[in-house]
Amino acid sequence: MTLGRKRHDQAAADAVDPAAGTAVPLAAGETVGGPEAPPAAGSAVVEPLEQALVRLERELADWKDRALRSAADLENFRKRAVREREESWNRGQGEVLAKVLDVVDDLARVAHLDPAQTTAEALHEGMGLVERKFLKVLETAGLERIDPAGQPFDPHSHEAVVTFPAPSAEADHTVAAVYAHGYRLRGALLRPARVAVFTWSAPAAAPLPGGDGAGGAAGAGSAN
Repeated sequence: MTLGRKRHDQAAADAVDPAAGTAVPLAAGETVGGPEAPPAAGSAVVEPLEQALVRLERELADWKDRALRSAADLENFRKRAVREREESWNRGQGEVLAKVLDVVDDLARVAHLDPAQTTAEALHEGMGLVERKFLKVLETAGLERIDPAGQPFDPHSHEAVVTFPAPSAEADHTVAAVYAHGYRLRGALLRPARVAVFTWSAPAAAPLPGGDGAGGAAGAGSAN
């Protein structure tokens, strides 16, 4: 009999109650030789492979569902933003056009005037009123008219189509005439003003007085 076997039999014999002659039941986790030793510190519990696969598949399905919901929300937001922008644009355009319709009505009334009963002066005055009304409507929409007559030439908002000799040096690079007004919309240039520009050129130096006479006198003296 080996030494280990002897020790096991001795422990079993010691576990018998001498008074009752019966074996004492052991507590859960207790061996014949004493309580079971706890697991070593730092040891990790290994998850069974099948349970790990089920858990990972469930997490993957959850993340896929979240991604699909996020993509759908983003697409709905994009469509809503486009729709709201279009509605806002159409609403703004409609407000401007509603005001322009009044100007169209005025033009129609001028166009249908009876030439036999309308003077040129009255027609000119009526067209002037329509123009001023139309510009006022455009100003309410943020349009600004550029009228640079007599102002220094600005290449950022003016387009020089022709140049004229300047009457003085002070008038150099100033706007001589406006052929077409420019326009800005809320500060942004829509069209530069087409203008004529003065340019100054200094006159040529005049010859010295008496220069030819002095030369002629000198030639005459040498001939004598």
